[in-house]
Amino acid sequence: MSARRVHVIGIGAGDPQHLTMQAVAAMQEVDVFLVADKGGAARDLLAAREALCRTHLEEGSYRVVAVVDPERGADAPRRGAAYTRGVEDWHDARARAWREQLATLPEGAVAGFLVWGDPAFYDSTLRVLHHVAQTLPLDLRVTPGITAFQALAAAHGTVLHGIGEPVHVTTGRRLLQEWTPDLGPTVVMLDGHLTCRELVDRAPDLSLHWGACLGLPQQELRAGRLAEVVDEVAAVRAALREQHGWVMDVYALGAGPVD
Repeated sequence: MSARRVHVIGIGAGDPQHLTMQAVAAMQEVDVFLVADKGGAARDLLAAREALCRTHLEEGSYRVVAVVDPERGADAPRRGAAYTRGVEDWHDARARAWREQLATLPEGAVAGFLVWGDPAFYDSTLRVLHHVAQTLPLDLRVTPGITAFQALAAAHGTVLHGIGEPVHVTTGRRLLQEWTPDLGPTVVMLDGHLTCRELVDRAPDLSLHWGACLGLPQQELRAGRLAEVVDEVAAVRAALREQHGWVMDVYALGAGPVD
């Protein structure tokens, strides 16, 4: 059996103009786009991918197939190994669903996955496809995209690190156990609970650059001393979720001056 070509394409943080020329070229090779259908308000993200296809591809040259996404379960109660097992079980279920769809495509058809942001950062698509490739030969081609933290820095007009210094990228789940004043600028992703609020007593003067729904019409930005702006950020975040049913945000701590 020949390997099936699969394009994994980073589409940026939300702005349709984040799509690169390389990404458009890759999309033009795709016959069938597989898109996770998470139901509810998350269908907005499915609709955004469909809109990109309509904008850049000829009508009738491709199909979009929505694949019902397996239930992941609640992450909040899970810690350590239990969290890892929960994610791995979800990846296994995703791999079975994607393999079933990929196996039914006609011989020679090219499949595509449109990944929010960049496939290399906090996205499961490549991990799941590597799992699929264990039983279904795949020829994976990856196109990078603009990440949420790149879009965040650009929106605020700031630099994420000092001269010649590193920047630490982590998740809300790990922030409290990793952060110290000596850690340096820290970008925090996947933080549904705005964990930095718990750092206020330890580091009230820490700078915060926050952004939600970057690149979309509902984008919101806030920046300032952590102690002064974190409550406003929490309120704006909650309002976005209430209005739209979902919110994606990212923030940087200690990443440059604020007014």
